[in-house]
Amino acid sequence: MKKEKLRLLAAALAILLATSGITAYFIFEVLNKEPSPDAIRVACVGDSLTQSTFYPLELSTHLGSSYMVRNFGVGSTTVSLDSETPYMNTSTFENALEFEPDTVIIMLGTNDAQPSLHQYNVSFVDDYVTLISEFQKLSTNPEIWIVLPPPIFSDQGGKISPEYFVNTLIPLIEQVASQTNLPTIDVFSALADHSDYFPDGVHPNYVGAELIADEIYKTLK
Repeated sequence: MKKEKLRLLAAALAILLATSGITAYFIFEVLNKEPSPDAIRVACVGDSLTQSTFYPLELSTHLGSSYMVRNFGVGSTTVSLDSETPYMNTSTFENALEFEPDTVIIMLGTNDAQPSLHQYNVSFVDDYVTLISEFQKLSTNPEIWIVLPPPIFSDQGGKISPEYFVNTLIPLIEQVASQTNLPTIDVFSALADHSDYFPDGVHPNYVGAELIADEIYKTLK
């Protein structure tokens, strides 16, 4: 009952505050329950699908106070180190490492589907493996999960390619998982028939973010 009340509160505040310009990260920090001293530290790593949606908040609600979930998403970032906005070049990436997580959930690759970046994706797998290796160096020896991001339902006026994403990047992400022997969480398939949860064709609404959290929670538990 208590968890359900928290879920309803999160949903209500998400709807209320989404129009006020307050970021999902801030909302998460306000609502996050005080974790137990020995809480399992979970780092949610990603782009705007992590930073500006409510999936980390919803995941925190699912997992409860024995987990400390933190949002380390940065909008517009890429796996590719050759783009103008690589995730690994952000201070948030450094913060995620300093957090010393026990579990790392990585959901990246959507922005790499921009046509202007396709030329750089020859090194996509190597760049992704490099990112993963930085977390593997941590003394906490974290459990790392690679998320297959949700589908892209719109090309945003030619700014991003849904076809390239599904035909090239999803297989490359799966190749990363195989090469690193890491497990995947298939959010892509879970949301494949839910374009109605993506108002702009790329970013999920609250219901879509809740489904992302549900899929991740089922895997972690």
